[in-house]
Amino acid sequence: MIRPFLAAILLFSSPLAAQETRVAPEDHSPPPATLAQVDWLVGQWAGEGIGGADAMESWLPPVGGTMVGTFVQAQGDGTIMFTEHLYLMEEAGTLVLRLKHFHADLTGWEEKDGMLTFRLVAMEPCAAYFHALTLRCDGENGLLAAVRMKSEGDEVRELVFRFERAG
Repeated sequence: MIRPFLAAILLFSSPLAAQETRVAPEDHSPPPATLAQVDWLVGQWAGEGIGGADAMESWLPPVGGTMVGTFVQAQGDGTIMFTEHLYLMEEAGTLVLRLKHFHADLTGWEEKDGMLTFRLVAMEPCAAYFHALTLRCDGENGLLAAVRMKSEGDEVRELVFRFERAG
């Protein structure tokens, strides 16, 4: 089942080959950052997701210090596998990304008030590196999203999504 596989997204520091994600040491202080530095994210993105099925990500322009995003992962038959609701927020002079997962029937993976929180590790031109999650430009009209996760057992790996700007 996909839920235990993906719901176990954890923030580990195990080495991975050719990794896209970064991790921060426990004493890391997130760098200063604003939503203006990630304005390139705004828009619709489409690409290939898990198992080669369609995946889409959308980001709205900032409102009140928060950019709202959505992610949809389809199954091979075109139905929804799961979705994510994302908040990219300015907080204490830096950025933080929070997200919640939902099954196709809109029941949540995390507890009612629970969510995953990704703290900023580094900002670069056209790239935001959070602890175990990366959002960066991929060519002229592409977006790469990567997340470090723990699957069943102790195996740590990355899921990498490549999107093209839609429309």
